[in-house]
Amino acid sequence: MSGPAQSTQKAQDPRPGFPLGLAVIPLAVFALLVTVFYFGLYRGDPSRLPSALLGKPVPEFTLPALEGLVARGVPVPGIVSSDLAQGRVSIINVWASWCGPCRDEHPALMHLAQTQDVLMAGINYKDNPSNARRFLGQIGNPFAAVGRDTAGETSIDWGVYGVPETFIVDGSGTIVYKHVGPITAADLENIIVPAIEAARAAPQVSN
Repeated sequence: MSGPAQSTQKAQDPRPGFPLGLAVIPLAVFALLVTVFYFGLYRGDPSRLPSALLGKPVPEFTLPALEGLVARGVPVPGIVSSDLAQGRVSIINVWASWCGPCRDEHPALMHLAQTQDVLMAGINYKDNPSNARRFLGQIGNPFAAVGRDTAGETSIDWGVYGVPETFIVDGSGTIVYKHVGPITAADLENIIVPAIEAARAAPQVSN
């Protein structure tokens, strides 16, 4: 009588004696690797994401001025890459009026413009010109030059992940620091100003 029952059991379990718990081990290992990879990429300070352009000349670009933007009665010019290799440290900030964190970091940019002997230049990223002018008119314009990156192509050449991002360029036109995300007061004191001072003190090498 036991024969048919045993036969039915074997038909239902084609791999008798195989520990089913082992089947989930590959899935668990995969999940662990994904978790480690994720936190390896995103844990900690996102402003320290690496850039392939560090230590290299700024990419060649020409950006037109933000039309209608005026400072002290004079139109604010656009940006050309050669402007960043004139012997003076430059700060390039990629921003947009629709970017909330850009508004959050704006006091830091105003502070830099008022306290540091640097060329402050803005790359206005995929923005509406009137909104961009209104943004700067409401909270202040720290930039001596603003270039419109309407299609975002120049920002791609700079390796931009998203706005805001800030680059420090030494007097020879070499990118020496990249900051991803809004600049906080702590970043300003502990990272940005020291990086400016280091760029200013470094020997200038012609590119």
